[in-house]
Order: sequence, then structure tokens, then C-alpha cells
Amino acid sequence: MKIHTLQIPPEGRHIEGEDPKEVLLLEDGLVEPCAPLAYSLDIGLSEGGVFATGTLRTAFKMACVSCLEGFEMPVTLENFACQADLEGREVVDLTEALREDILLALPAHPHCDWNGRNDCKGNPLPAAEVPAAENRREVWNALDRLKI
Repeated sequence: MKIHTLQIPPEGRHIEGEDPKEVLLLEDGLVEPCAPLAYSLDIGLSEGGVFATGTLRTAFKMACVSCLEGFEMPVTLENFACQADLEGREVVDLTEALREDILLALPAHPHCDWNGRNDCKGNPLPAAEVPAAENRREVWNALDRLKI
């Protein structure tokens, strides 16, 4: 996303739109963008720089680390913020900052049951059978008593 600084008034400017999913430049076989990168940003000028704050949205197809089944996961960044130095330029490209924040929001270990609507085939216990917090605490207490 390129920002033309001469088109930003002193009070700032609000922009909304979409960039194609290819701007995310993902070359990972397990994670693939499946929706355009939508943005709603407030752009402004500061001393020697451009700042942008707002919301980013997209979605990815990824493979579950437990069952290896594919699933889609939406990614929304409500509090995106970045600053770029002008360095005498009239055009500033914010694509790298957008890409970086979106990719950092992706889970390191994606699971297909992330939203509670799916039962992961690779999960040894269905969601209904996962031990309650009290039972998990008892297990840890028993392990703490071990003399190794």
C-alpha cells in the first residue's frame, strides 16, 4: 500500500480498501492467504514521517498441527499502528509493515478447533471430555510430590 504524502491534509485522512492477497508474499505450503487484505486506516503526517492506525482483516487456509486437516482462519488486527520516515520521499510504501503485523498475528501452532466449532481428529480427547481445571490441578499436585 503506497501512500502519497502530498494527498494527506494536515488533519489527516481516512482510507479504506483492499489489497490483493498476493501482497502477503507467503511461500509456506502450510499457510496460504485466501482473502484480500482489507484495511481501514487513519493516515497522518508527523515530523518527518507518516503514521497509520486502524484495522486490518484477512483470512488464511492452514493445516492443523494435530490432524493435518485444512481449515480457514480469519485474522483481524484491531489496533494496527505503524510509522514510516519520509526521508524526502513523496510516496511511502506501508506494505511491509502491514504484512509483518498480519504474519505475526498468525498462530505458531494452528488447530482446526480454534473457534470451538470443530472437533479435531488429532485431539485425543473431545472438547466435552477435557478435564476440568480442578482435575488438572490434582494431576500437577501428584507430579509435584514425585521425588526424582
